[in-house]
Amino acid sequence: MIEAVGANMLLASASGADLPGVNDFLPPEILFQGTPFAINRIILIRIVATILLLIILGITAARAKLIPGRWQGLIEFGMDFVRDSVVYETMGELRGKRYVPMITTLFFTIFFFNLFGVIPGANMAATATITMPLVFAIWVLVQYWIAACREKGLWGYIRDECFTPGVPWPVYILLAPIQLLELVIIRPASLTIRLFANMISGHLTVATCLAFAQFWMIESANKMVGVPVGAAWFLGGIVMTLFEVFVAFLQAYVFSILATVYINLSYPEAE
Repeated sequence: MIEAVGANMLLASASGADLPGVNDFLPPEILFQGTPFAINRIILIRIVATILLLIILGITAARAKLIPGRWQGLIEFGMDFVRDSVVYETMGELRGKRYVPMITTLFFTIFFFNLFGVIPGANMAATATITMPLVFAIWVLVQYWIAACREKGLWGYIRDECFTPGVPWPVYILLAPIQLLELVIIRPASLTIRLFANMISGHLTVATCLAFAQFWMIESANKMVGVPVGAAWFLGGIVMTLFEVFVAFLQAYVFSILATVYINLSYPEAE
């Protein structure tokens, strides 16, 4: 049986199973082909996700009551979580009030966009290509540079970050470019790649499990071996789908808290 499983695994990986690839995240245009307004599947998912999120939050706000129901309570719990456990915990209440709307928007948008990776019919997170995470990261970049220029001035911020007091001056030749690179490139890149790569890997893992399940249960020549092995792959796909829901929340949380930390680092330490 072990030899049969091994042989079928080789066959599946070679040609049998239709395994997903990175090209699945670059689907062809489906609307307005050949125009500047061309829309492919993932762009359509982003549009639908944005509209649904605005409708859900808008209706919730319009029907808000002094004594919240279950749904309103769930939304308010999420907002309180971002405000208290992400923004205020990192920046303090006085400074953090300015950024609560921004970080809350980032958290809910990223979480909702990520969930489309497990919604039937969509099966692709709206953050699964680099464009959307990059837009979020650039927003954070602009905000922490604005905060830095407002609090320290442009040169004061660059001086404090690139020319740390007490460091021997020859070290600045190496340290200053690295620090400037971090402020301009590394921080936004870390936000972008972390979100983008995690959503791609999660989707590919689930799709691979289901592809192998289909191969073993339908295309395998030995059904006595194929059906149990295929069922195990299918169960693995379900487990990974549930795990991807957790990852959708985790990545929204990590992105939000890192964004808060980066903005907070732009303020003078004395505060």
